[in-house]
Amino acid sequence: MNAKKQYNKVVLAYSGGLDTSIIIPWLKETYGVKDVIAVCGNVGQGKELDGLYEKAINTGASDAYIEDLTEEFITDYVYPTMQAGAVYEGKYLLGTSFARPVIAKRLVEIAKEVGADAICHGATGKGNDQVRFELTVKALAPDIDIIAPWRIWDIKSREEEIEYAQARNIPVPVDKEHNYSMDANIWHLSHEGSDLEDPWNEPKDDLYMICKTPEEAPDKPCYFTIEFEQGIPVSIDGQKYGPVELITKLNKLGAENGVGIDDLVENRLVGMKSRGVYENPGGRILYTAHAGLEMLTLDKDTMHYKEGVAAKYAELVYDGKWFCPLREALAAFVTETQKTVTGTVRMKLYKGNCTHVGLKSPYSLYSEEFATFGEDEVYDHKDAEGFINLFGLPLKVRALALKDKDV
Repeated sequence: MNAKKQYNKVVLAYSGGLDTSIIIPWLKETYGVKDVIAVCGNVGQGKELDGLYEKAINTGASDAYIEDLTEEFITDYVYPTMQAGAVYEGKYLLGTSFARPVIAKRLVEIAKEVGADAICHGATGKGNDQVRFELTVKALAPDIDIIAPWRIWDIKSREEEIEYAQARNIPVPVDKEHNYSMDANIWHLSHEGSDLEDPWNEPKDDLYMICKTPEEAPDKPCYFTIEFEQGIPVSIDGQKYGPVELITKLNKLGAENGVGIDDLVENRLVGMKSRGVYENPGGRILYTAHAGLEMLTLDKDTMHYKEGVAAKYAELVYDGKWFCPLREALAAFVTETQKTVTGTVRMKLYKGNCTHVGLKSPYSLYSEEFATFGEDEVYDHKDAEGFINLFGLPLKVRALALKDKDV
């Protein structure tokens, strides 16, 4: 990026944190930007949004948008990923990964509406988010410039950021008591940095801001049911909920019972390993329930093939390729598989454990009549002999061919 280039109007992905607070004056000083339009995508981060509009204006933004994207985030990003069964490296439910494209998509829309010259974000050069933001912009607005201050400016540390802000009378949110790098939305809360940078350190109990620890959870198990229609959760204990209300309800149930805590050393897209601790109570419940219902309703070939699709889907989402052709093609496959994923799952939560303990569906492929160990009138055991003879024929032929040969 040419630091001497002049921009008239820039749309900034704004959170109100230290980075994006100082980016507003930095853009004006560096590029001569006349109008910085701060855009915050509300994906359920809660109190972080309090007073954000006023803060953006007071920090030098010419305008600010606080966009409620929470329901779109759940229905268009969370649910399709859950239906795919996509989990990154066995644990990570992609809470930050798929929040970035929905926010970046809105940045692009507003940039086009206001006639912006560029889009700016505050993601660091070490992280995955820079890729996720920028790939979305490239996919949806290939002609617009992207400004990434952390890859350009001379600021090298958080301390220098604070000095820069103080010199310009910009209030900075610094919490020395809880100094983790965090990302929050309705789906999860992540924690990185501080003592977690040593993977030998056990997370401290006071780290958790959503979930009780399993030790603190009630001694009595919690039971409830979740109903799905074509792979989409629609009700809890028979009561219908909208997407936001349903996730909020499951978050509460999971958090109270210590469910959804994951400690992961993950492979970042940019090449390094990083350690993160995630609180994802509602997400863990939904993934577990949905997977249980699929066991009942999907045939063997589809279910086994879908396991491979899930791994690739998770990798694409993690790598910021939400709007790539392959992710969209895999999503079409997943949608087709969900036509019969309708039914009810009975869940049991107990001290951090999350299990399904009951499954039923009008499309169930399970037949007690065929599967029973008791007497039945539908299965002829003698049929198994011919099946095994044919199924094992390649092994038998090979063994005969190699008989008495030194191989």
